[in-house]
Amino acid sequence: MTTSLPASMLAVAIVAPGGPEQLVMTRRPLPEPGPGEVLIQVATAGVNRPDCLQRQGNYPPPPGASDLPGLEVAGTIVALGSGVESWRVGDPVCALLTGGGYAEYCTAPAPQCLPIPAGLSLQQAAALPETLFTVWSNVFDRARLQAGETLLVHGGTSGIGTTAIQLARALGARVITTVGSAGKVQPCLDLGAECVVCYRDEDFVQAAKIFTDNRGVDVILDMVGGDYMQRNLSALAVEGRLVFIAFLRGAKAELNLAPVLLKRLTITGSTLRARPVADKARIAAALRQTVWPLLEQGRIRPILDRVFPLDEAAAAHALMESNRHIGKILLQVS
Repeated sequence: MTTSLPASMLAVAIVAPGGPEQLVMTRRPLPEPGPGEVLIQVATAGVNRPDCLQRQGNYPPPPGASDLPGLEVAGTIVALGSGVESWRVGDPVCALLTGGGYAEYCTAPAPQCLPIPAGLSLQQAAALPETLFTVWSNVFDRARLQAGETLLVHGGTSGIGTTAIQLARALGARVITTVGSAGKVQPCLDLGAECVVCYRDEDFVQAAKIFTDNRGVDVILDMVGGDYMQRNLSALAVEGRLVFIAFLRGAKAELNLAPVLLKRLTITGSTLRARPVADKARIAAALRQTVWPLLEQGRIRPILDRVFPLDEAAAAHALMESNRHIGKILLQVS
């Protein structure tokens, strides 16, 4: 570690499971990068739904991970662990973490770091890792979305939703999405969705059938679960793929699985946080090859809703849980 680095740092800790008020500023020892890791001085950290779940006590960090929330950051590398040859001190990066991003410094595995795309600021880059790793690994790796196919994204104005709409469109797919209010319809259309369904007023299954001339959609990206599960099966086309990344309405439902047989459907899903570094390294390599050029060409872009100071992390979580945001919520650290 460089001797000019401080011995401690400011960070946001979860003092007990509960509401946003359980996020408090604290001082922690500076983390040290282990073998294959880098130490990042954080400029901006992303706020994600899993951070809220962790704060509530429903998403504990995997063994060995920091207990601090924060799954993505952008900043500058200030120290290298042993064996790191792909980065240098002073490199600006964005990175996917298993935790620890709500702090002045954090460690990250070197393969989970990516360069700042040309033309983007550190603040914009902090909005990229969690959503892009998630969308790429689920929509394109697991669900195998192809150009010319149709994707249904639930929650089109979330960080995941705004990313999935843009990336699917940029790679040649058509997109349907659901939103919770009329004010969120136009932003999704502006991002490239061709059909936006306000789920409080419309039936997304019927809308999907009309949009596809009764064929159904090829891929559904769902973070809702619960009573959406059966309706998702109804909305899928023959050989359709349903991929789960969360269950905001619950992980349990009574299902009629006949459509799985009749339409030869695939049901899959994944969580990202606990996957091995080697898995995330493969995703990072795919993003750098396929998605980074799209970012640098301006064909996709991070959608930012609001940036809070680090010491207002509780307010950032309250906004996240209100569902009033469009795109990403960030914490400005330095």
